[in-house]
Amino acid sequence: MTGHLLLTSVPRLAQHRHLKRDEQRGLWTVQAPERYFVLDDTAHAILSRCDGQASLAVIIESLCASFPDAPRDTIAADVTHLLQGLADKGVIAA
Repeated sequence: MTGHLLLTSVPRLAQHRHLKRDEQRGLWTVQAPERYFVLDDTAHAILSRCDGQASLAVIIESLCASFPDAPRDTIAADVTHLLQGLADKGVIAA
């Protein structure tokens, strides 16, 4: 288990984890050694912004701009929850 993500954390996919498009099934996945995660559209929108340069705060603001009808508090909670869960599983590093 990792520490808690902060708004200043800069998430990225952990080493040997890859964001890939499965063209046959028409979905995005994160491939990791000996396992993979199927992403819904929301998870893909979040993980595609985890480039190792943008902080958690910047990712949240980017999503708020892309989805202006969604409440900021909901976006912030969903992003933090997803990324913390993936950090706990070793999928992302921050």
